[in-house]
Amino acid sequence: MKRIIKVLALATLSNTGSYPAGHYYPAAEKSTGSWKRSFLSARNRIASFRGLEILFVLLFLATVTTLIAHTGVDLSLSSYFYQAGSWPVGELFPWKLLYRMEGYPAFIIAIFGLCVACYGSLKPQRHSWRCQGIFLVLLLALGPGLLVNAVFKKHWGRPRPCEIVQFGGTKKFLQPWQPGVTGQGRSFPCGHGSAAFYLTAPFFIYRRTKPAVARRWLAGGLGFGLLMSFARIAQGGHFLSDILWAWGMTHMLAILLSALLLSRPENPVCLPHQEGALLET
Repeated sequence: MKRIIKVLALATLSNTGSYPAGHYYPAAEKSTGSWKRSFLSARNRIASFRGLEILFVLLFLATVTTLIAHTGVDLSLSSYFYQAGSWPVGELFPWKLLYRMEGYPAFIIAIFGLCVACYGSLKPQRHSWRCQGIFLVLLLALGPGLLVNAVFKKHWGRPRPCEIVQFGGTKKFLQPWQPGVTGQGRSFPCGHGSAAFYLTAPFFIYRRTKPAVARRWLAGGLGFGLLMSFARIAQGGHFLSDILWAWGMTHMLAILLSALLLSRPENPVCLPHQEGALLET
């Protein structure tokens, strides 16, 4: 890669008439190395910024979770939808429809990402698509798929609102930081919510090059996630804190994966501003 950069730099100097073609100049190498160091320094600053983003999200989650626990919002909010031994609001349109949609919108985006990644691998002029497609696939697989559903939801054991004593059930209410019996509760975090919040994924692809488009994806994904979350709370399936952590886990993983996959300087297929890119990074 260094040799290619040197050749391109010398060719550029030769074409502008600054140096005769076919000669090697240490100054050109020094200039190229300076450009590369500047680029790597910029990437390190971006990585540090994303580390601060994850820290901010963690602090936000911890603060809001503490407030929810101290004010009893989990129970009080769910109590609004529990009426005469049932959850009637959750059975109404459009909340029942949202529940049945499950993760289909997320699957559509991930399948599109898989197609983009495969096409980018086959077409050299479209290699810049590959990392973006991989990002979309991995975020769904590792976020809502593995972290939320397979790890926490399956093993944390927090009972759902409809299963606790306060709402006609037989189980004890647990705070989100209190693990229950594995397999005896699947409330924490919200699987439907995490799949809905996944729709913010394109925000991380467009955030630097197309801020307006990124903001639309962010607003749309958060809006859809909140609608899905309302449906699950109204159905007695999840507490507010389950929704909060479903968003937080998905969002933090998206920050991490975008730092690892999108525009990595040591990976030429992920370099930003590459011509012909479908999804600019």
